[in-house]
Amino acid sequence: MENTPLNPLSQVPLDRLRRRTSMKWRTHPRDVLPMWVAEMDVDLAEPVARALVDAIALGDTGYPAGTAYAEALAGFAGKRWGWEGLAVERTAIVPDVMLGVVEMLRLVSGPGDCVVVNSPVYTPFYQFVTNMDRVVVESPLGPDDRIDLAGLEETFARLRAAGGRPAYLLCSPHNPTGTVHSAAELASVAALAQRYGVRVVADEIHAPVVAAGAAFVPYLGVPGAESGLSLMSASKAWNLAGLKAALAIAGPAAADDLARLPEEVSHGPSHLGVIAHTAALRDGGDWLDALLAGLDENRRLLVDLLARHLPAVRYTPAQATYLAWLDCRALGLGDDPADVFLRRGRVALNSGPSFGTGGAGFVRVNLATSAENLAEGVRRMAAATG
Repeated sequence: MENTPLNPLSQVPLDRLRRRTSMKWRTHPRDVLPMWVAEMDVDLAEPVARALVDAIALGDTGYPAGTAYAEALAGFAGKRWGWEGLAVERTAIVPDVMLGVVEMLRLVSGPGDCVVVNSPVYTPFYQFVTNMDRVVVESPLGPDDRIDLAGLEETFARLRAAGGRPAYLLCSPHNPTGTVHSAAELASVAALAQRYGVRVVADEIHAPVVAAGAAFVPYLGVPGAESGLSLMSASKAWNLAGLKAALAIAGPAAADDLARLPEEVSHGPSHLGVIAHTAALRDGGDWLDALLAGLDENRRLLVDLLARHLPAVRYTPAQATYLAWLDCRALGLGDDPADVFLRRGRVALNSGPSFGTGGAGFVRVNLATSAENLAEGVRRMAAATG
């Protein structure tokens, strides 16, 4: 009988985590429990670790080449999402998802053009888009944390009237809310984009991290999305942020756009990153399933912990990502509760206002940790409100 992998979230004790030197564990003093940036408290999946050890033993540390990563992602997409439309010939290796987003936006828009986002949304969207001389335009999510299609159409219509080459940076699944956009919603987005001449660039980095009962739908797999561009990566699902690599994928009508990608962009990804991501997608499915089960357990645990210790906090378990978006407005801690939780409770969370309109009074919590750490984090949050 095949062995079932253990819950990856329960395997690394806190004292060993504190020996790590990455951003999560070195930004704050040692007495702070970090539950913020998107790093998971896990060991590497065994197939990934083995591939890296083998590569280092060979001295295989040169420049990346070939299509193994794209082939592995295409196989994963067919098996996990039933999507057979990922054409390897319409892909390109890029350094990571956000740098890939920048390069895709450069292909379909120009300096001074507008880029629409659904706030509250991943903080680097604002930073990267602004730094590349584009203008961020918010089209806020609806009260149910889903895309407000009427609001999006109004925004698209206004931008078309203003001229230029507007783009829409779609976050799917959505960060920080964890919403999984349905096929019908995405088809509506594609229809609106076609109608108003808006180019869609989809950040789909969290696609493999979907809760039980939810189903991720690739944007390029819905009708009308043929001119779209997507960015995907194994980094979030297998904790590979330090091993840089991602894939840009073009719909059939965007192939010519992707062909204009400067050749030097392919020099940015790490060869070891490509090896690690390829191994994860090809051979890391059992480990991923164990992780997803552990995340489902942590979502249920967080519901119980909040009910016991912080009943005024509103939380709806997310359909995807390993993040929790907590509405702390009833606690009376102001627009930035994360600041209070850090100063008074010594627990580091992501600040809601940094995610744009709709983020005031919220915090983002990283659930990719042990049950013990999650319980301690909530205890510290509760202590900060006393």
